[in-house]
Amino acid sequence: MDIYEQIVQLRQQGRRGAVATIVNVRGSVPSFETAKMLIRDDGSITGTVGGGCVEAEVWQAAREVMETEKPRTLTFNLNQNPKYDTGLVCGGTLDIFIEPILPPALLYIFGAGHVALSLYRTARSAGFGVTVIDDRDTYANRERFPEAKEVIAENFDQAMARLSPNETSYIVIVTRGHRDDMRVLRWAVQTQARYIGMIGSKRKTITIFRELVKEGLPETLFERVHAPVGLDIGAITPEEIAVAITAELIATRRRVERPLPHMSWFHSRKVNADELKTELEEEKN
Repeated sequence: MDIYEQIVQLRQQGRRGAVATIVNVRGSVPSFETAKMLIRDDGSITGTVGGGCVEAEVWQAAREVMETEKPRTLTFNLNQNPKYDTGLVCGGTLDIFIEPILPPALLYIFGAGHVALSLYRTARSAGFGVTVIDDRDTYANRERFPEAKEVIAENFDQAMARLSPNETSYIVIVTRGHRDDMRVLRWAVQTQARYIGMIGSKRKTITIFRELVKEGLPETLFERVHAPVGLDIGAITPEEIAVAITAELIATRRRVERPLPHMSWFHSRKVNADELKTELEEEKN
């Protein structure tokens, strides 16, 4: 099995890795241009970019690339630094490009109504593997979602019991009712999912948060929830809302650091029970 096949296998297993490629060679070096090395998330490697201290530094940099999910280039001057002495007659310089290998981004959409249908289409076109979950088989079926990774038509509790979202997973809650939204959110905030979003008004969000905090869930679990879900672009129709949500999913996937126009009124804020109570009372007045 060559490196390319192993990259495919790694992604299929939902694992991370990094590929180091020699992209430029000047002078005499202990390898050749385009030589590659695959570094897996467990630290194991396949291939080589020259051995010795060069490979040790590449291995360490690859671990950082996996963590940050951003590529980087290293330059090694074998002529001027004695630590790169390989015992060979080498005196050149080489540039090594390290790029992250990431598992496919998986989106779990809870609910199969109008917004879910539009979100399935836009998110899939943006490269997300989509799984749709709803307890109504008249909505959750292959006719409505023909190219979904999976369509699950069963009770939400049963579905959640067999799903295990990881750190490259995204969850969007767009069910048909307040009670189902709360049930799914209770489960979602206790998963490792990178992104959790829930549709609904500010009042609905406050009510659900207050109930879950009263149940004993730690307040900090809700700091990463995006609600109302999506970027604030003035979206009204299901199609527009789907675009707003997909844009937020992409921003999260690409780790955008600049400020974005989130709809989420509590995004990056610590929410506590007293604050939720105050907010809800203000909403009633």
